[in-house]
Amino acid sequence: MEFKLLGPVEVWSGGQPVPLGGAKPKALLAALALELSHVVPVTRLIDIVWGEDPPDTGRALIQTYVKNLRKSMADAGMPEVIVTAPPGYLLRTPPEAVDVNVFGALLDRARQSPPTEAIEFYRQAEALWRGSALAGLEDTPLVGEATRLNERRLAAIEERVAAEVALGRADLAELTGLVGRHPTDERFRGHLMVTLYRMGRQADALASFRECRDLLIDELGVEPGAELNALHAAILRGDLAAAAESAAPARVPSQLPPVPADFTGRAHELDELARPGAMVRVITGQGGSGKSALLARAARELAPSYPDGQLHADLRGMSDSPAEPGDILARFLRALGVADEQIPDDLGERGQLYRSVAGPRRLLILLDDARNAAQVRPLLPGSPNCLLLVTSRDRLGGLEGAAVTEIGTLDDAEAMDLLTRIVGTERVAADTAAAGRILAHCGNLPLAIRLAGAKLLSRQRWPLSLLADRLGDESRRLSELSAGDLCVRASIELSHQGLDPRESAMLGRLGFLGLPDFSTWVASWLLDVPKAYADGLVEALVDAQLVEYVGVDAFGSLRYRMHDLVRLYARERAERDQPRQELVDAVARTIGGWLSLIDNLGAAAPPEDVSWRYTLNDTYRPSEQMAARASADPGDWFAAEQLSLTAGVERAAALGLHELVCEVASARYAAVTSGTNRFEVSNRINHAALDAARAAGDVRREAVMLAEHGKLRYYQDRYVEARHYYTEALTKFREVGDLQGEAATLAGLGTACREPGHLVEALHFLEQACTLLRDLDDRAGLAYALRMAGSVHLELGDYERARATLDESLHAYRDTGNERGEGFTLRTLGLYHRARGEYAEAVDMCERAAQVFRKLGDEHMESYAVRSLAKARLRMGASTQVLEQLEWALSTCQSLGDRFGQAAGLRALGEAHLEFGHPDLAESFLRAAFDIFDSDDTVLWAARVQRDLARVYAARGDEAAAAEAREQALRVFADHGAREHAELLAGGR
Repeated sequence: MEFKLLGPVEVWSGGQPVPLGGAKPKALLAALALELSHVVPVTRLIDIVWGEDPPDTGRALIQTYVKNLRKSMADAGMPEVIVTAPPGYLLRTPPEAVDVNVFGALLDRARQSPPTEAIEFYRQAEALWRGSALAGLEDTPLVGEATRLNERRLAAIEERVAAEVALGRADLAELTGLVGRHPTDERFRGHLMVTLYRMGRQADALASFRECRDLLIDELGVEPGAELNALHAAILRGDLAAAAESAAPARVPSQLPPVPADFTGRAHELDELARPGAMVRVITGQGGSGKSALLARAARELAPSYPDGQLHADLRGMSDSPAEPGDILARFLRALGVADEQIPDDLGERGQLYRSVAGPRRLLILLDDARNAAQVRPLLPGSPNCLLLVTSRDRLGGLEGAAVTEIGTLDDAEAMDLLTRIVGTERVAADTAAAGRILAHCGNLPLAIRLAGAKLLSRQRWPLSLLADRLGDESRRLSELSAGDLCVRASIELSHQGLDPRESAMLGRLGFLGLPDFSTWVASWLLDVPKAYADGLVEALVDAQLVEYVGVDAFGSLRYRMHDLVRLYARERAERDQPRQELVDAVARTIGGWLSLIDNLGAAAPPEDVSWRYTLNDTYRPSEQMAARASADPGDWFAAEQLSLTAGVERAAALGLHELVCEVASARYAAVTSGTNRFEVSNRINHAALDAARAAGDVRREAVMLAEHGKLRYYQDRYVEARHYYTEALTKFREVGDLQGEAATLAGLGTACREPGHLVEALHFLEQACTLLRDLDDRAGLAYALRMAGSVHLELGDYERARATLDESLHAYRDTGNERGEGFTLRTLGLYHRARGEYAEAVDMCERAAQVFRKLGDEHMESYAVRSLAKARLRMGASTQVLEQLEWALSTCQSLGDRFGQAAGLRALGEAHLEFGHPDLAESFLRAAFDIFDSDDTVLWAARVQRDLARVYAARGDEAAAAEAREQALRVFADHGAREHAELLAGGR
């Protein structure tokens, strides 16, 4: 079987073509053939087949293409060619079955043979071509590989023509055609000039030179190189020997650095480096990211396109003794055949000679570890024939026209592949979970993975889990990641050496705080400097490859992050170089900045419930600019900061800042979390604060955090857990004599009893809360407790007390200017009027409630008000338009993970479809609602759904089922004292 890539992609077997399908399966097969016997990850195949816009079904489609290709191969008698090998596939066939490999082998033989034999090998290599490489795949990321192959073809032709010219066997017609197709290629032009001269056509040879010179000046803005100029001068003198000597092959240096045997990944970066365009390309990235390895691999792939030689120099930019450009120029000139006595002493003259010698040649120049642009600039060849690749931790922004390829860490599949290549497949397969932990601790940084792999290689009896456990200890991780003279700490230290004291201090404090990402506002708080100054410090850390830019958040701020290993190094430095109290104060200042912003935002939207929070002093104040930006869109601000805030609070708790941490945990987030349920964030903050309060022996703040846990569980519809936490908190508040905390917790207990239908108990706790709040003259807290008590009176069917209590709640909220609380009470009054059959009044109240929540931007509570409004309109005989409102309310609760809201929405839709004569649809919604209520211990609400289902059964004429459902609901209503008990007995709905 033959795999042909030097032209349209084809496979032949037994003299017959194998059907491959369209361009996409051909691109997949070509990718496997180019990486013969190496695994190509599925993610890479998806990129190759679809580029930057893959479909969601990309992985499944790749599997389909592989399946079809396998079938075609099997039909042709080769069933085991494409092999599944996680994380992708590989092509298993002899190297000589792929024409690209045959082409390369023939070129190797030609270059090692005498000219006469070499010409035959070159012609055999050229005969393999059937057109442009990978023809038909120009719109795929394989275009870079196609360009490389086409350049290799051109280089092979030039080498063959050079050999023919040297033997006097050149074909004038072929040379003329080559020059016509490549008019600015000075090597082809030189061969044509020599051939014309030897044929006695000196004038034509000189005319060809003038044509070339004009083209170079007009199109590229450069003069012909030294080699072509020397040939021109020799022809002018009529010196055939000199002309022949000038045309003779120059010395071809080959200084390619070795490619690591376990080189893995970087397919995208290799494609980027191979694309036509800039002739200076900078590979940049943090220490240990694999810049030198990528340089070596890219050079191996690009070398055939630069047949006049490859030059390499280690510039030692991060060392104490960087290489001098003049020394590198001398080395390069010697490699290019310039005698020592011809190399000038002056740096400028040496550079001019280098550019004259290198200019006409197709050279690949490799510079590793550049310190800055000034070190690289004298080494630029100044010719479009040459490609210069340079690695540096600096982005070398001063190199005009340079293209930058920035590399980060490996992706998960590439990282696992690298560790497997180092340690061995069997050892990794025996404990892939431990291997994954090792990679996580290494942060997928290639240097760290190599060092971890080296340690495992030298300790063959170690299970991978042992190293994973050792790396899991952050205090020793950097020390573990060392082998011989290599270690991660030293690599990071090289970047740190270039920082000034303030930049170093900023790095240390960022590491000490240890956030997953951060904005420069946070950086300014850490160092207590203006934001503009912090911007400059952070950008300096970005330039040093110690911090990386990750994007712009929804709030519009630039965000940055540190690699975990850099973070650990930075924390080590901070703890060694900076006073601990200053570090702790920096963390407190940062957490205090976040807290002050939340307080500022919350001032415009006070909480509707009872507060137990006692504010600390007014030490931490954000700038007016920051406060204004956060106020413009509180939700976006919190979305951007929530994960960093959480990590910061956890760090502050570990440092013993328990008072500040508890303040954050009990802050009022309504203004910044409107329309959202950020349970995970709240849960992490609450746990950190509770642990910190207990560790400090602060009973009052322990009580506050227990109550916060209760509130969170209530919001999560986990009522049993909520009552448990509230009960613990109540005991602690009474222990320290905190009446405000006691009142707040009693109100919380009442709400946690109300939802599952424990109405008597709920009223018991809420009335105690009301009594305490009246004594404390807490009008805002009283408004909340009264509203909840009024809703319980409503559930019990005590309409008179319900109305009186709700009216008092509404007045108290208005007296305290709490618009959000007013919205809640208006909705509850809407439920009161609906229960009384006063549907017009119910619609009015619910509409006003929805307007309040819409004004506040609280989509979540607006959905509750809209659902209540729709149900009131349904009672008034509204059309099916209410379905749209109910569906919106349901989808809102679903998107926020509000199970109670989902169940209530499903029930409302069931009721609506029942009214519109769709009993089957009604039953499906009602059963879904019942399942949620039943599983969440909201027994009273489940019974209400059973009552609705009884109506469904009755509508179908199934009186037995209806009677059973009504009886089950009636028992629950009786047990809980709910108003529906009397309604059912009276034959109501």
